[in-house]
Amino acid sequence: MLSGKRLLLIVSGGIAAYKTPDLVRRLRAQGAEVRVVMTPAAEQFVTPLSLASVSGNRVYQDLFSLTDEAEMGHIELSRAADLVIVAPASADLLAKLANGLADDLASTLLLATDKEVLAAPAMNVRMWQHPATQENLTRLQARGLHLVGPDEGEMACGEYGPGRMAEPETIVAAAEAYFSASRRLSGLRALVTSGPTHEAIDPVRYIANRSSGRQGHAIAAELARQGAEVTLVSGPVTLPDPPGVNTLHVNSAREMLQACEGALPVDIAICAAAVSDWRASEEAGQKIKKDGKEPPALKLCENPDILARLSASGAKRPRLVIGFAAETSDIAEQAAAKRQRKGCDWILANDVSAESGTFGGPDNRIILIDDQGQEDWPRSSKDAVAQRLAARIAQAFDRPHRQDETPADD
Repeated sequence: MLSGKRLLLIVSGGIAAYKTPDLVRRLRAQGAEVRVVMTPAAEQFVTPLSLASVSGNRVYQDLFSLTDEAEMGHIELSRAADLVIVAPASADLLAKLANGLADDLASTLLLATDKEVLAAPAMNVRMWQHPATQENLTRLQARGLHLVGPDEGEMACGEYGPGRMAEPETIVAAAEAYFSASRRLSGLRALVTSGPTHEAIDPVRYIANRSSGRQGHAIAAELARQGAEVTLVSGPVTLPDPPGVNTLHVNSAREMLQACEGALPVDIAICAAAVSDWRASEEAGQKIKKDGKEPPALKLCENPDILARLSASGAKRPRLVIGFAAETSDIAEQAAAKRQRKGCDWILANDVSAESGTFGGPDNRIILIDDQGQEDWPRSSKDAVAQRLAARIAQAFDRPHRQDETPADD
């Protein structure tokens, strides 16, 4: 799949940079042309000469090099490739890209490119888990950044955990998967719900949950990337709208239901939102004040069941209705019962207990349940879950990937 492809490899600083000559060699063995850009920090771990030798091309390092700019200006360099690969992708370089900084050749190229970017993060486990890094990744993935890894294992510093750069063969496989992905869902219409709902108690208080919307937004973005016409109905989140998606913003469960019903008919409905089960039966018109007496009684009533309504929407029922079951115990059993109760075709169960880190975190572990049984998916990034779900949907609509398909210019 890489034969004749032009790849721009950006190497940032980190001990994992020692693997990049092997990565370049493997990419070229698959028929790709590779041009390499190095950050100043990368030169502390691997030499420009070694990368020039294995790539067969000069290595670019200096934003203000008159020679390099005369041969190939940085704007042309950023756009001449079919795919940009960043390996290793340091926390520093990811932060620059997330915040639009361009103070060296690598960050300038990433800001100037009109091609998609595949990043292989590599950093200390604490750096990977730091909220700033995770916020940067959330922002970048919402903009369409593709991730491969990081792997979990022992670090050069002696610590253990996620943060190791994916192995070169894994990065090559991810690049091949990028080019082999066709627009398998073209012609299909999809509806996705995402995020929490906020159910007002009074003008300043509401009932909600800890859903970040990461998984629903990742699914909407992936379906759109594979050619589907996607409507995303999003509760209150801090995520940017996914590219290529028609996003409708709502607050309450009733608003979400109205938006979903207005989006019908569709071929696929995926209810990934964590909709509040209850709301206050009466919303106070003014802020409820403490009066020194007993706390006011909060009377609740049940919200509409969006998944059940879509599953039973008669002639407008989507051909495939998929729900999520966020559980804290007996995950598979609870989800299987929910699927029967709601009437949906598939249900994706996930563990949202506090120790799982699913709510608000970058990763997810899914159990898919349908009328054939259940599939246990390994814990992976929410982007990877979205990709796997999109592939499963394509199979359900009998749209297998064909090797002779021409990849779309996403």
